[in-house]
Amino acid sequence: MRQFYVYILAKHRHGALYIGVTNDLIRRVYEHREGLAPGFTKWQGIKQLVYYEQHATAATAIQREKTMKGWPRAWKIQTIEELNPTWTDLYEEICR
Repeated sequence: MRQFYVYILAKHRHGALYIGVTNDLIRRVYEHREGLAPGFTKWQGIKQLVYYEQHATAATAIQREKTMKGWPRAWKIQTIEELNPTWTDLYEEICR
């Protein structure tokens, strides 16, 4: 059974944010970290995984991503800090 993820990357605590969706979280975050993903994250140097959530279908993950992208910045920060109050980079956690 495939899993889908919505994730938030940050440049640093309260810095620039990026919200994305993927079916392979480790691979996708690695691409961002290594600058292999062209676009906003590469241009801004956004590499730190600060939040992610799992979904059973692509449709629910895509809808959640769109919803979160429409939120005010304060809501995005609150969502991150509810599960990751210190803005720890979660990449090592997902690689275990």
